[in-house]
Amino acid sequence: MKKLKKEEILGSLLLFVTALIWGFAFTAQSKGMESVGPCTFNGLRSFLAAFALLPLLIINRKKVFLVSGADSQGATDSDSPESAETTKKKRGLLITGLVSIGFVFFLASTSQQIGIGLTDNVGKAGFITALYIVLVPLAGIFLKKPPKWIVFLCVAGATAGLFLLCIPKGSGLHFESGDILLIACAVLFTVHILLINYFSHRINGLLIAFVQFLFVGVFCAIPMFLLEKPTWGDLYKALLPMIYAGLLSSGVGYTFQIIGQKYVEPTRASLIMCLESVFSVLGGWLILHQSLSLREGIGCVIMFVAILVCQIFGQEPGTAAGEDHGGQ
Repeated sequence: MKKLKKEEILGSLLLFVTALIWGFAFTAQSKGMESVGPCTFNGLRSFLAAFALLPLLIINRKKVFLVSGADSQGATDSDSPESAETTKKKRGLLITGLVSIGFVFFLASTSQQIGIGLTDNVGKAGFITALYIVLVPLAGIFLKKPPKWIVFLCVAGATAGLFLLCIPKGSGLHFESGDILLIACAVLFTVHILLINYFSHRINGLLIAFVQFLFVGVFCAIPMFLLEKPTWGDLYKALLPMIYAGLLSSGVGYTFQIIGQKYVEPTRASLIMCLESVFSVLGGWLILHQSLSLREGIGCVIMFVAILVCQIFGQEPGTAAGEDHGGQ
């Protein structure tokens, strides 16, 4: 049996803490909406998250724009007669990547926030959101990268678990509106991860994270002022959940993920991060006094097993579904 190095143990511990922080973030998101609307909470926590990442962005300011600036021969753009055109293309790629990632992240996080407010259990929300882990490799069908056969088995298992989790016995195929939004959230996070996988080799991850949080904050500010109109008293009541979701979940959690994944190989890292959904159930039980029925619990177990199997056997060597999903 391979003996773990100190760095691997530290990295695994940081990823475990990240999963714990992100799992309990579902409780914070639910608690915050007892006082303010979903766009108010989502917008302000996203501004806080961007603020938390700003110091890291400043420290790494020389590396935040394009990851690669040299061609295969080692020549930089300034050595090429087409440097101006190349620079223009790179800037266009930078803008396209940041805008597309930011907009999809806005749609995903907002549908999640509204869905959490409409569902009766944050643990359920955590497990439905985690569906993106099996959807990412399945999306390879549309990218001319057919997934392994076991991925289809995992999708079938996750679907069966979702049925038990979301549909009460004898109610037919009726999904609650909150569950539908959370399923949409999982699909949107799948698209978000695929976009990050494509652009992360060209745009620094810190810049992506910072800009996507700014996107959410700006876009949520519009309905916040026009529709929800929170008072200072409402904001004060929701302050602690916002700080947790914005600074701790997005800021600290994202930082721990970056450090942890440097020392832990991708499959093991993603398996640790899968615990996020389990911790969402634990947070709902400890803080909100929510519990799952036997049927819902069995659904969660089936979904969790499907997710684990997909992470272990469904990925190409050195990759992991959802590896780039940085923070709730």
